[in-house]
Amino acid sequence: MKEDKGGLTRRDIIKGLAALPVLGGFAIGASSKRSHDRELKESILKELNIEATAPPSSGPMSGDPVRIGIIGFGIRGKQLARAAGFATKEWIATMNENAQTNKNDTRLKDFLGQEDLNIRISGVCDLFDVRAEEAIDSFSTEGFIPKRFRHYSDMIASPDIDAVIIATADHWHAPIAIDAAKAGKHVYIEKPMTHTLSETYELYNTVRASNIVFQLGHQHRQTQSFLTAQDIIKKNVLGHISLVQTNTNRNDDNGAWQYTIHEKANEQTIDWEQFVSNRGPVPFNKEHFFRWRKWWTYGSGLTGDLMTHDYDRINTIMKIGIPKYALTSGGIYTHRDGRNVPDVIQVSLEFPEYTSGTSQESGKEKGLTFLYSATLGNGFNRPSILMGHDATMELGNQLTIHAERRSTRYQEMIENEVLDPEVPLYSYDPSSKGGVDGVTSATAKYFANRGLMYTYRDGKRVDSTFLHIREWLSCIRNGGTPSCNIEQGFQEAITALMSTISYKLGKRVEWDSEKNEIVNPDGDDFDQALTV
Repeated sequence: MKEDKGGLTRRDIIKGLAALPVLGGFAIGASSKRSHDRELKESILKELNIEATAPPSSGPMSGDPVRIGIIGFGIRGKQLARAAGFATKEWIATMNENAQTNKNDTRLKDFLGQEDLNIRISGVCDLFDVRAEEAIDSFSTEGFIPKRFRHYSDMIASPDIDAVIIATADHWHAPIAIDAAKAGKHVYIEKPMTHTLSETYELYNTVRASNIVFQLGHQHRQTQSFLTAQDIIKKNVLGHISLVQTNTNRNDDNGAWQYTIHEKANEQTIDWEQFVSNRGPVPFNKEHFFRWRKWWTYGSGLTGDLMTHDYDRINTIMKIGIPKYALTSGGIYTHRDGRNVPDVIQVSLEFPEYTSGTSQESGKEKGLTFLYSATLGNGFNRPSILMGHDATMELGNQLTIHAERRSTRYQEMIENEVLDPEVPLYSYDPSSKGGVDGVTSATAKYFANRGLMYTYRDGKRVDSTFLHIREWLSCIRNGGTPSCNIEQGFQEAITALMSTISYKLGKRVEWDSEKNEIVNPDGDDFDQALTV
């Protein structure tokens, strides 16, 4: 048996696999370890050949400030503004109080230590006076007061706005983004990208014909573990992946979209007519305004709101693209409160031509099923898993890989009983160098495990949304293409809409990749199905 260049035999390397998880940034070989252990671990890493992929390059934030307009200042709008460096006075006061009572709560400290992105919030547009006034009050300085815009079109037409961040209800995402792109304003838009099929094509074509920088808000594209997972797929560590399972599990009011209805909400403080102006006349309804995700008229349900995150992060890793088929079922089983979007759902996406590489003979393995299931009536944590012929990977802010007992690639190791499929073949924890988790609520933990709240750089915890916005701003200033650009957004939108159409029409939906359209032999009105 040949020796490794480091002096260890291949058998030495194999014997170390079952007992040596790899920690964040491959922080191996501590000074307290013996030299032989150090050499063995380094050789094992070489054998597996997995690398922690470097984060996307991002240029300097120098130059004139980018003048930003915030459109929608509700829950997500405030989070996006904070990630960009602008927190409300109320949030700062609350976080300061929390830090005084809990030394492990570092959210305010992390925010204050965040890099200055060199932007100016020049305008705010929100249909609820209280939210708009809160933004103006919080972001005003001695020498500058952001302008309150009553209609987004006025903001887009303003020469004082360079770019917009869109965080409205879903039914306004695409119309605002289309108008912004036509006006030459750069766009950061929250998911899902679109609400109807027709506006998906219009937005796609408009952005492609423009010179703007477009970024869709799937901030997990900045998450270190997902970037590393790309290398795992590229190196064929898992073998051919035939099944991916992802999940949403929530069991609290916030997770079920039962958001607080503000005490000052009324027909005088809310511009209701503008809110429903692209959906026809609807009587004033405070619950619809604050809990809009519960109705198809304004929201996109579990498929658009939450499945899009899971789909996009798998698409980031595996490059699966738009599925050939989508089949969705479910219903309202846990929250019979007047909503018409399901609170339990099961989606099956089929990719019959997908291949991720093989350790077996060519042509034997091809095809992938992506399963997404969700319930808003139970919070049990179920990991996302990628199931390959040679290994299975649990995917989150951390990675864990188990070898398959019937694996071809690892067959010799398993037969020699030096590799136990019950023990992780590989684990990756980018937080191993530190980072305090101040997350407490069940819903927040759900987002955190999916890389939607924070990631790590060199063991330090960093806001994922901050990195995503920074990437967008870097492309505006320095050129380049954001990681979640219009091409990625189109794939996300079509996949989500296919899933929703399947649920609404009660049948399997097919995608024609040559015609770039959903097959429609029955002449269905897809847009109507999506919005009623």
